[in-house]
Amino acid sequence: GDKVLGEVTLDQVYGGARGIKSLVWEGSVLDSEEGIRFRGKTIPECQELLPKAPGGQEPLPEGLFWLLLTGEVPSEQQVRDLSAEWAARSEVPSFVTELIDRCPNDLHPMAQFSLAITALEHESSFSKAYAKGMKKTEYWQHTFEDSMDLIAKLPTIAARIYRNVFKDGKVAATQKDKDYSWNLANQLGFSDNKDFVELMRLYLTIHSDHEGGNVSAHTTHLVGSALSSPMLSLAAGLNGLAGPLHGLANQEVLNWLLEFKKSVGSDLSDENIKKALWDTLNSGRVVPGYGHAVLRKTDPRYVSQREFALKHLPDDPMFKLVSQVYKVAPGVLTEHGKTKNPYPNVDAHSGVLLQYYGLTEQSFYTVLFGVSRAIGVLPQLIIDRAVGAPIERPKSYSTEALAKLVGAKL
Repeated sequence: GDKVLGEVTLDQVYGGARGIKSLVWEGSVLDSEEGIRFRGKTIPECQELLPKAPGGQEPLPEGLFWLLLTGEVPSEQQVRDLSAEWAARSEVPSFVTELIDRCPNDLHPMAQFSLAITALEHESSFSKAYAKGMKKTEYWQHTFEDSMDLIAKLPTIAARIYRNVFKDGKVAATQKDKDYSWNLANQLGFSDNKDFVELMRLYLTIHSDHEGGNVSAHTTHLVGSALSSPMLSLAAGLNGLAGPLHGLANQEVLNWLLEFKKSVGSDLSDENIKKALWDTLNSGRVVPGYGHAVLRKTDPRYVSQREFALKHLPDDPMFKLVSQVYKVAPGVLTEHGKTKNPYPNVDAHSGVLLQYYGLTEQSFYTVLFGVSRAIGVLPQLIIDRAVGAPIERPKSYSTEALAKLVGAKL
C-alpha cells in the first residue's frame, strides 16, 4: 500500500544504504540488540528445536533450510528425508569436475567455486523451462528444483577444490545414508573426527542467513529478480561473499590473531592484551572481528561458537587468546570511541575453530561460508518466484541532482 515506512537521509544514500527499509526477506530478521532470528527463532532456540544427528548435539542445517523455506520446524523424519534427497542429487556433472581439475592451483578457491556453480547453469531446470515458455506460476517449481540440485552438489564441489589445491586431489563419494555435514566433512577428509563433523553442522547452520541486506544475500536476490537461474544468482552472490569486507573477514581475523599472538607472547594478562590492542588501534588499524553494521551487542553466532569451544577445546591456546581478547577488547574499543558496537561478530571465532581441527588453509574458509550461505539465500529465491516478486530497480541520482533536491549548493 501507500503506508510510509520511514524517511531516507543523504547520509544513508552515501553510506551504503545502511538502515533503509527497502527489502523483503522472509527467512530472518536481525535485531540490533538480540541478533538474528530465523523465522522468529533465536539461535539458542534453533539449537534446541531443530533435529540433530543420532548422538549429535548441534542442529542439522537441513532442518534450518526447511524452517527458512516453510516457516515450520521439521520433524526428524522430514530432515532425514531431506538429507537423503540432497545425497541423491549430489553427483556433479563430469564437465564441471573437469573444469575444476583444470583450474590452476593458485586460482583462489572462491573463484573456482563461483566458476563451477556458474557452469552448472548447463543443468538449470529453470533456464530450460523458461526457454520453452513456462508459465509464471511454474517459476517457483523450477527455482526449487535448481536450488535443491545446487545445495546438494556444493559439498562435492567445495571438497574437490580443497583436495585439488591443498591435498591429493582424491574426493570420497557421497554416502547416501549420511547427513549433509557429515558428507562435507568426509569429502574434505575430516570425518574421522566426530567433533569436526559437529562443528560443520553448527557452522553451516549459523552462517546460512543474516537478513537480506548483506552483499551476498542481496546480490543473489537482485540477480534472481531478473529471472536469472539460481545457478547464476548464487554465483553472483558468492562473488560478493569473496570480498574482503564480507566473507573474507574470518580469514583476516585469524591472520590478525596469529600476528597478535606473536606480539603478546605467552603473557595473556588483561594488561598485556590491553596494551597490544591499543598498539593496534594507535597504528591506524582496526581490531578485526569486532563491530557490526547492525548489531549493538555480542553476536549470538559468536556466542554459539564460544560455547562449542568451551565444550570441545577449552585448553587450546588460540581459544584462550580469543577469550582474553573478548574479555578486554570491548572496554578498549569503547574508550577508543570510534565504534557503535565494541563487541565481537561471527568472524571473530570461526577461524580458530577450523584451525584447531586441522583445516588450516585460510583461503578456503570463505568457500565453507559459501556452502552455508546457499542454505540461507536459496529459500528466499524460491519464495521470490512463488510470490511473483518484480525485478529490482531502485532510483539513482547524481550528486548534482541530489543537491538540487535538498536545496544545497555544490
